[in-house]
Amino acid sequence: MNPIVQKSGLSIAGLLVAGGCLAGPAVTAQAAPATTTPVGAVHTDDRAAKNGRPDRRAERAVGIEYQAQPNFYYCGPAATRIALSALGRALPQDEVAKRLGTTEAGTDSALDITRVLNELTGGGYRTTEIPDPVAKPEQVDRLRSDVVAALDKGRPVVANIKGTAVDTVGNPHSYEGGHYLTLVGYRDGGDLIRIADPAAPEGEYWMTLEKVANWTAERGYSS
Repeated sequence: MNPIVQKSGLSIAGLLVAGGCLAGPAVTAQAAPATTTPVGAVHTDDRAAKNGRPDRRAERAVGIEYQAQPNFYYCGPAATRIALSALGRALPQDEVAKRLGTTEAGTDSALDITRVLNELTGGGYRTTEIPDPVAKPEQVDRLRSDVVAALDKGRPVVANIKGTAVDTVGNPHSYEGGHYLTLVGYRDGGDLIRIADPAAPEGEYWMTLEKVANWTAERGYSS
């Protein structure tokens, strides 16, 4: 399925953000039982923070209620609901889909995800684009900073991705038509990211930050 181009607005970078949902024969969207990820602790090195370097010992896992998407086009509502569950606003996916304007063509844009997250949580989320085909080093660093800052505040990040990426145990995840997923934890100072993927059979997995950034290239994320 081809992604939908956001029709009604521009992001802060002045570029359209494409939406979409899962695609690819290697991916299934079977509903899985809801699970809960425990809240972890963050450990910081004050010297590293003062020097502007990421603390490689720092880690965080935000408590969520995981739900798989029930059909092929609900990746946006499912990923948004996973984020909302960490913030005490775990609405039914149908209600989230209504607020997002999701149709069988998918959810238009990361801008819609940001709008709904702010409507339901009182604000604080913003949309950031990675407009290049491959994330630049500064864009990778920006993603790390945004993910760490959001998760340290207990706010999961929702990313709009496209293409294929391989997790830390070697499993490929392929969404050639576009997809939404939720970043719910980090370790090694943000070099590794925990992903709650509403279409993945295993539910959650780890991936390197650089791979997540390149997966999000030409799209955007809500943090």
